[in-house]
Amino acid sequence: MAEHQHTNIQSGDACCTPDQNTANKNTSTQSNQAESESGINKEWLSSIASFILLVSGLILDNWIQPSWFESTFRFTWYAVAYLPVGLPVLFKGVRIAFRGDVFTEFILMSIATLGAFYIGEYPEGVAVMLFYAVGELFQNAAVNKAKRSIKALMDVRPDTAIVFRNNKYEEVDPTNVVVGETIQVKVGERVPLDGEMLSEGSSFNTAALTGESKPTTIELGEKVLAGMINEQKVVEVKVTKLFNESSLARILMLVQNATGRKAKTELFIRKFARVYTPIVVFLALALTLLPYFFVDNYVFNDWLYRALIFLVISCPCALVVAIPLGYFGGIGAGSRNGILFKGSNYLDLMTRVDTIVMDKTGTLTKGVFKVQSVATKIDEGKWIPHVAALEEQSTHPIAKAITEYADKNPHEKLKIDNLEEIKGHGLKGTVDGKEILAGNARLFEKFGIILPNEVHDNADTIVIAAINNEYVGHVIIADELKEDSKAAIESMHRAGLRTVMLSGDKQAVADKVAKALAIDLAYGNLLPEHKVMRVEEIKAGKKAPIAFVGDGINDAPVLAISDVGIAMGGLGSDAAIETADVVIQTDQPSKIVTAIKIGKATNQIVWQNIALAFGVKVIVMALGAGGLATMWEAVFADVGVALLAILNAVRIQRMRF
Repeated sequence: MAEHQHTNIQSGDACCTPDQNTANKNTSTQSNQAESESGINKEWLSSIASFILLVSGLILDNWIQPSWFESTFRFTWYAVAYLPVGLPVLFKGVRIAFRGDVFTEFILMSIATLGAFYIGEYPEGVAVMLFYAVGELFQNAAVNKAKRSIKALMDVRPDTAIVFRNNKYEEVDPTNVVVGETIQVKVGERVPLDGEMLSEGSSFNTAALTGESKPTTIELGEKVLAGMINEQKVVEVKVTKLFNESSLARILMLVQNATGRKAKTELFIRKFARVYTPIVVFLALALTLLPYFFVDNYVFNDWLYRALIFLVISCPCALVVAIPLGYFGGIGAGSRNGILFKGSNYLDLMTRVDTIVMDKTGTLTKGVFKVQSVATKIDEGKWIPHVAALEEQSTHPIAKAITEYADKNPHEKLKIDNLEEIKGHGLKGTVDGKEILAGNARLFEKFGIILPNEVHDNADTIVIAAINNEYVGHVIIADELKEDSKAAIESMHRAGLRTVMLSGDKQAVADKVAKALAIDLAYGNLLPEHKVMRVEEIKAGKKAPIAFVGDGINDAPVLAISDVGIAMGGLGSDAAIETADVVIQTDQPSKIVTAIKIGKATNQIVWQNIALAFGVKVIVMALGAGGLATMWEAVFADVGVALLAILNAVRIQRMRF
């Protein structure tokens, strides 16, 4: 049972690749579902048949007791009751044994039940397998419940895309749409591919991607993601990514791979079960044979019966099924809350984090910059278009703010020559034979250009401009804090977490944001390599893991070296999302504490199951070895512990975080 379930947990139902043919996907899904339902029905029918025969046999045994219900006929009756539930386990045990894994729970059950038949305890032999089979069915149901929130993601992949080709709209497979084509999305339909809004705008349900039911309004030119549902009017979208590179496909891939990275507790239990099972087999053998040398009235069948009880209760089913199920439930709970854990090991790590290090732009702030004012030494029209021409070559939000500001005033598009990006400083290029510089104060220090005091004293984000090594003016740009940033920092402090902010902006800007949010420590003027150094300094000498939260491509190195890398997935760069260990699809910093709460709840449930399984098993094993427990009690204890552990594991699916 445990091996079968564990395989299901790892593979899940989300096993197909995001870019496979949609028609095949539907056929395969329906076929698998039909096979699954058919298998479950057969298993239930087998268990019901076995139960009816067992109860009938017990009635004949205990109440009617006719002379003909004896000997061979009695054996045959219980053998027929045994076969529907016992044969699958026997065959599975033999098949696995031939692959080299001899000591499994299937072998334990087989030895125990065949031994019961050998000593004439037919009803107990049937009962062991029957309750084992019923326990397996309940575990199947529990696993499917735990998978439900993740399986739901598979249902949000659009089957078709309406693409504009040959002067008309055609319905095609989304995998056949290429970048640059225009697709139409009607009201109530899911967006099939990532793209850019070509229409004036519409309202979209983003729950499939973010877990948030509140609709989002997307305007002309803004990003539209696959999986969103159009709620307002027919829109046109320009495709920017292939189907298998879309945000939805990326989420599916992350979830599919999530169970591949196991928590230390889970790995320990799996290793422990491999050692534990052969030990209990040899202990049972010793319990059968050793009393011969020490007990005067030794009866082989009596001691064999005790050993069989010992084997039944020692089966590690509750451990090897309910523990992975607990972690799987945690991953599912995260998905429902817009948090993707890339492995159960990160659920464990999140429980031990004591320091949260955050990037500023895009993590605590919206990353949506607007030009607030322009300070100029010469006519603004003589240098703003030049700076905008440089910034058009950059994808940074600050650069976008400047180009948008420049576009409000019509000007001739200028050609850039010798464009050079000076990492962490700014841009340099030639326009109409003039050398243009645009960037921060460090860029101008590098070129030895003297700046006025008002530039140095300004605590806002500014972009400074120079023509032919002479300062001509600067642009003051402001970013907004996210709505829940302050609440997020407060909840971190209530949880006893230390907060640190890293920023490429100057220290005055970093201090201003840190003060507004009550962040413990803030570092400004950091290049990407400086952020790495700061995180390494924070990690040095610490036993507890630290988490870093970022969203940009420049955050990828820091995400990689942190103990837990957390990426803002809604607007974050592909590099950050690929590198991170945990992805927050809602872009809300408050979800960081939610992720920690889910990790702690999962960890608590897993250890409750371990304590429950070991506690009950040790007690009943001792009673069985001492002849104080029957096989019926062993069966109920084993199945009961497994079911209690499973019910405890699925509790996380109903928790609110």
